[in-house]
Amino acid sequence: MNGNATSFQASVGGLVRDAARRFGSKTALVFEDQRWSFAQLDEASSKVAAGLRALGLGAGDTVALYSPNCPEWMIGYYAVLKLGGIVNPLNLMLTPEEAAYAMNDCGAVAVVGSSDRIAALAPVRGQTGLKHCVTYGGPAPEGARDFRSLLDGGVGGSASFPVEGIELDAPCTVAYTSGTTGHPKGALLTHRSILMNTAMTATMHVRTAADTVVSALPCSHVYGNVVMNAAIAHGMTLVLHKAFDVECVLASIQAERATMLEGVPTMYMYILDHPKLGQYDLSSLSRCTVGGQTMPEAKMRQVEAAFGCPLIELWGMTELGGLGTTHSAYGPPRLGSIGVALPHLSARIAATDGTNRVLPVGEVGELQIRGPVTMREYLGRPDATKETLEPDGWLHTGDLARQDEDGYIYVVDRLKDMVITGGFNIYPAELERVIAEHPDVAMVAVSSIPDEAKGELAKAYVVPRKGVALDFEALERHCRSRLAAYKVPRAWQAVDDLPKTSSGKILRRKLRELGNG
Repeated sequence: MNGNATSFQASVGGLVRDAARRFGSKTALVFEDQRWSFAQLDEASSKVAAGLRALGLGAGDTVALYSPNCPEWMIGYYAVLKLGGIVNPLNLMLTPEEAAYAMNDCGAVAVVGSSDRIAALAPVRGQTGLKHCVTYGGPAPEGARDFRSLLDGGVGGSASFPVEGIELDAPCTVAYTSGTTGHPKGALLTHRSILMNTAMTATMHVRTAADTVVSALPCSHVYGNVVMNAAIAHGMTLVLHKAFDVECVLASIQAERATMLEGVPTMYMYILDHPKLGQYDLSSLSRCTVGGQTMPEAKMRQVEAAFGCPLIELWGMTELGGLGTTHSAYGPPRLGSIGVALPHLSARIAATDGTNRVLPVGEVGELQIRGPVTMREYLGRPDATKETLEPDGWLHTGDLARQDEDGYIYVVDRLKDMVITGGFNIYPAELERVIAEHPDVAMVAVSSIPDEAKGELAKAYVVPRKGVALDFEALERHCRSRLAAYKVPRAWQAVDDLPKTSSGKILRRKLRELGNG
């Protein structure tokens, strides 16, 4: 195949094989001081797939991946899928007990991960059905096999491993939701879901082999996963970071002449507040993307001014295997909007009263999505599946949104995050957008506190810009000039940082744990 040929793979594991044929020795992955070509990633994942088969694993077996970003995570991911297995990508921030719950819930028979994470699982391994542990990044704990032995062909390794025969609608991933209440749920995603989301995301953002993309998003997270798969599928060079560090990210953009940066709002806010931002050459960037949470328009404009390129907002969720909406790279900018539904998907704003009545333009309701990327089910949770997936295929997202006359969607807030004070609905994201416009504010999150008279009140947790002492009276005046009186926060607290997920998304439900400083 020549470099311009394209084909549609029927399995996610086939992406890396097809990319190796098309792009060969081109650099696919840059990680710290390592550089991997597409051919090398294909060969390595085939060897590990053969090694896993020699251990007794086969089609339909679930394998958990548990480590920070690294080449081994990617190799393990494609190896399991080449085998016809199912990947259970574990959030790096899960405790051993939480990880054990997820692995037991999805029936994982093996785990591949960093030696420290595998060692931490030892006390709870008996709570799982794990038969094999494969580790890297340090000495293999007792009873675990070293990843290198598979990669070096010590256990039945073979550079040529067949990837045909995997059905498009076969299970690909069991990805667990963050679980705001009770235990998290495993969203079962098919190869079709992942492949179509990857293809449609790349189409909207015009991702091609001419691009170099920088990402510190966890590959285990749905956003980081679609970034990884899109890079492999379309011949991009992926500059992957183990974790987010402002100077490392900026240095890699400059050194690799990156054309894209992907991140969540907090990452961009840390970058904006970094004193050395102006010392880096970011002129190679042609567009950046932001998702995972709403971002204040004022901060988006600052990012575009600092980077000299558009910042494309996107929206997605675990149950979709990636994105649900975004903007075309060539479309008109609509800051504050999450864009329009991806090709082949439908979006609607529906009433939250149980009728699913489609609301008129401009009215706030629940964003619902339908199309071939939606999950098959919550594994082993028929009641939860029924609550989330309508019989006609519409998926309840739990996000409150409105749609304008051109079809652009604006997320107002999470349905569960809404604050009700004295009978009035307050959307934390709206308050956060206004507060973030103040020049003294680096980051902000709004949550509720109980109130005997009004039920709930809004409280703002504010991270000041470096060297700034916050004046809460000034912030309140700023809010009163922009918001109805009932929306203005009744309590304020300055904090050094905000609680976040592994992907950098702010955890509003953890804000109350910050105390009453």
